[in-house]
Amino acid sequence: MMKNGMTMTDEQWGQLQDNLLKAVGKNNFTSWIEPLEFDSLSNGLATIAVPTTFLGNYVKQNFGDQILYQMMGMGLDVARVRFMVPAGNKAPKAVNGAQAPAPANMPVTSEAPVRDEIIASAPLDPKFSFDSFVVGKPNELAHAAARRVAEGGPVTFNPLFLYGGVGLGKTHLMHAIAWELQTSQPELNVVYLSAEQFMYRFVQALRDRKMMDFKQLFRSVDVLMVDDVQFIAGKDSTQEEFFHTFNALVDQNKQIIISADRAPGEIKGLEERIISRLQCGLVVDLHPTDYELRLGVLQSKVEVQRAQYPTLELDDGVLEFLAHRISTNVRVLEGALTRLFAFASLVGHPITLELAQDCLADVLRASERKISVEEIQRQVSDHFNIRLSDMIGPKRVRNFARPRQIAMYLCKQLTSRSLPEIGRRFGGRDHTTVMHGVKRIEELRVQDGQIAEDLEILRRMLEA
Repeated sequence: MMKNGMTMTDEQWGQLQDNLLKAVGKNNFTSWIEPLEFDSLSNGLATIAVPTTFLGNYVKQNFGDQILYQMMGMGLDVARVRFMVPAGNKAPKAVNGAQAPAPANMPVTSEAPVRDEIIASAPLDPKFSFDSFVVGKPNELAHAAARRVAEGGPVTFNPLFLYGGVGLGKTHLMHAIAWELQTSQPELNVVYLSAEQFMYRFVQALRDRKMMDFKQLFRSVDVLMVDDVQFIAGKDSTQEEFFHTFNALVDQNKQIIISADRAPGEIKGLEERIISRLQCGLVVDLHPTDYELRLGVLQSKVEVQRAQYPTLELDDGVLEFLAHRISTNVRVLEGALTRLFAFASLVGHPITLELAQDCLADVLRASERKISVEEIQRQVSDHFNIRLSDMIGPKRVRNFARPRQIAMYLCKQLTSRSLPEIGRRFGGRDHTTVMHGVKRIEELRVQDGQIAEDLEILRRMLEA
């Protein structure tokens, strides 16, 4: 084995593959590592041939650090690994390289970072593509904005800020953007990581006294994607560096994509200057899923399950039942379908409504819809396009009073809260005020077709 050699023998390549098989497991090895071929090793740069840009990007993101680590462990003089599609292939020929810090017992190269290096991103899930994203009314704006950014043209809104509850598709869209950019424009330095990982790398740079390297690397990216940014709230030093990185990239007209579980202004502990910066781009809310979207998700996932269980019969009405009953989030819905197919296969029965009820009894109980007063207030204020503070506040003008009475009526109908409790949630009003509002809406529901229509729309939205 040559410590400072300019090549790699077949025996060494075979040993590297054996080491990677043990490190990543048989399935990953067969799918991603086995197609790789050694190309060259020169001046500390190892070049590995890949059949397609897509495969090269995936290996770079998920196994690039591991390959570098194993090569260094074998005593090879390697500082960086590059994945390249051979010139004869039709795919674009270069995939950005990956670099990882050497283990403590390995020599660390003194070579300065070069342009085609990339900060090691978090792994991307190959299932999270635009093709597998089911679009419906609650997420169509977010999907359209993500598609626009993924085209990689001139930056039209910066940052793109996606927010919504758990399991509504934020991470799916983030991964889809990263895949699309890496596939269509492999020369771009695209970095996707969680806010927690950003914070960890910042702390590590402080500890190792490498802040200049940290700043240089993060300011050299073309597209920065940070998931779950709410996790840096309250972390003053991390927020400071995030703010400066954000400004530097915006000044260079580099795209930034951020996700969180809440809108920027609702993240407690986030500095005002960061909130202001996040709000200067396009802020998009992924709304809770409706019945049609959930049914669409189930129908798309059934095709995947049928490929695995081709002989299983699925009765009519089962998907509709699940779409109605499991409304918490898409992850729970997909998990329930996977469990249902696996259970039916194991017991050797077709998937009937009765089987679904028995197999998913705990999931169905946990997913029973619990509507809160706060949710009703938010939906009503959004529906009538008024501020929540005005609807709850003391103003008695009709533009606010009628939506307020409708919200009180829905709270009485859809929650178990008492009239005094509802009154307290509406600015400390007396229970007799709530009683009057409920009675008035009951009268108007019969007399006014528009009020009846509004109530039906709001009820469907809240029970979806």
